[in-house]
Amino acid sequence: MSSPTLSAAPTTPVSPAEKLTLTVIGLGLLALLPATFDADPWRAQLFFYVALGLVSAGTLVWAARTFGRRPAGVQQDNLWQRSSTGRGAVAWLTALVLTGFYVILYWFSSPDEHGNFGVLNNLVHALDPLSQVLRNRPADQWFLYGTFYTLAVLVMGGRALWKYRHSPYQRIRTVSVMFFQLGFAWLLPGLLLALQKPEYYFSYFWPLKYDYLFPGTVSYLLQDGGPGLGVFLIFWGVVMSFVGTPILTYFFGKRWYCSWVCGCGGLAETAGDPYRHLSDKSRGAWRWEVRLIYPILVLIVLVTALLWLGAAGVLPAWFTTARPSQFSLVTNLSPVDGLGKIYGFFIGSIFSGVIGVGFYPLLGNRVWCRFGCPMAAYLGLLQKHFSRFRISTNGAQCISCGNCSNVCEMGIDVKQYAQRGEPIIRASCVGCGMCSTACPRGVLNLENGPREGRYQASPLIHADSLRILS
Repeated sequence: MSSPTLSAAPTTPVSPAEKLTLTVIGLGLLALLPATFDADPWRAQLFFYVALGLVSAGTLVWAARTFGRRPAGVQQDNLWQRSSTGRGAVAWLTALVLTGFYVILYWFSSPDEHGNFGVLNNLVHALDPLSQVLRNRPADQWFLYGTFYTLAVLVMGGRALWKYRHSPYQRIRTVSVMFFQLGFAWLLPGLLLALQKPEYYFSYFWPLKYDYLFPGTVSYLLQDGGPGLGVFLIFWGVVMSFVGTPILTYFFGKRWYCSWVCGCGGLAETAGDPYRHLSDKSRGAWRWEVRLIYPILVLIVLVTALLWLGAAGVLPAWFTTARPSQFSLVTNLSPVDGLGKIYGFFIGSIFSGVIGVGFYPLLGNRVWCRFGCPMAAYLGLLQKHFSRFRISTNGAQCISCGNCSNVCEMGIDVKQYAQRGEPIIRASCVGCGMCSTACPRGVLNLENGPREGRYQASPLIHADSLRILS
C-alpha cells in the first residue's frame, strides 16, 4: 500500500500576454551585457538605455496585467512552489547576480587615473549626460548605484501600487517611500553637488548614516557648506537624530521612518516585496536578531562618542589621530579611526549591501533591517518602551489562517498574538501594516492610542472565553 502524498496546489496558467511581458523584461536584462562590455561607447550607451526602458516598461505592464485582473486582496498563492520565490534555482541565481553586483560596486569599481571604472565603466559613463544635467559633473560608480536604486524603488513601487491597490494605507505608504527616495535621496543630493555644496542625504540620519555625526564629517560640512548651509545640515542631522526621531516614534512608532521614509526600507518594501514571506519566524532567528542588532548599535554609539572625546581633547591624541599602525588593526589609523573603518567595511558595506540586498531571494527582504541596522535598533527600543504605537488584535475573530504571519517581513509570528488577542508590541515591528492588509477578518489594527492599557489583551477575547466557560 503506497503512502499518501500531498498534491501540489494548482498554479495559475501563464497567459500569452504575460509571457510577452516577461520576454520583454528578459530582453532588457540581456541588453545589459552589450551595454557593459561593448567597446563602442555610443552603442554601449544605446544598449544601456534600451535595457532600462525594456525592464521598466515590461515590469509595469506585467504588474498591471497580473494584479490588475485579479480580485482585490493580498494573494500569496504558490509562492513556495515557484523557483523565483521559493529559494529555487532562479532565486539562487538572482542572489548571485545581486551579490556580485555589490561586490564589484564596493571593491572593484574605483576609478583609475584615466577615469576608468573597471567592469562598470560603460554603465557609469552611459549616465554622464544625466549626471551633467543633475549634478554638473560626470557620473561615478555611486551615481550609477543611486540611479539603479531609485529606479528599482520607482518601478517596483509601481508594481506594489497595482498589487495593493485595494488598501489606502499601502498605497500612501508606497508613494511615500517612492517620493523620499526620488526627492530626498537622489535629486536633492545631486542638486547640492551642482551648486558646489556638500552631497547630503536628507532622509538618512545617525546612527544609520553613522558618519554624519563624526567630527570629520561635521568639519567637512562646515567648510564646504559655509556658515549657512553647513550649519543647517548639521542642525538637521542632530535634531532629527535626537529630537525628531524620539518624538515621531512616540506618536507613530518606528513605521514613520522604516516604512515611510528610509531608503533601505523603501527598497525592501518595493523591490523586496516578492520575498517577504521568506523571513525566518523561528525562536532561534529572534535570538540571533537580539545578539546582532543591539551590539551593532552599541558599537557605533561607542565609536561616535570616542571620536568626539578625542576631538575635545579628553582622550590622548594618539588614540584618535591617524598615526603608524602599532595601535591599530588598520594601517595608518588610530584605534578609534580603525574601528570606524572596520565598522564601515563589515557593517556599512558587507552587511547592509552585499548581504542585506543580495540575499533578498534567500532570506527575505528585511535581513539588514532586522539583524543589522542600528537605526532600527534605536527606533525599536523607543517603540517598545516609550511609544503609543501598537497593533491591536481581536482574538475572538481570528480563524488561524496564518496569512498575517506569512506576510510579516520581520519574522514575527503574528498569528500567535492574534489567537490570544494580545497586542503586538515588538521592537522589530516596522509597522508596514501588511498583516492587517492580509487579514480576511479585520482582526489586526494599527493604532496610535493612549499608553494606558497598551500591553493588555483585547477585552473581546476575554469576553469570548467567559462565554465558552459558562
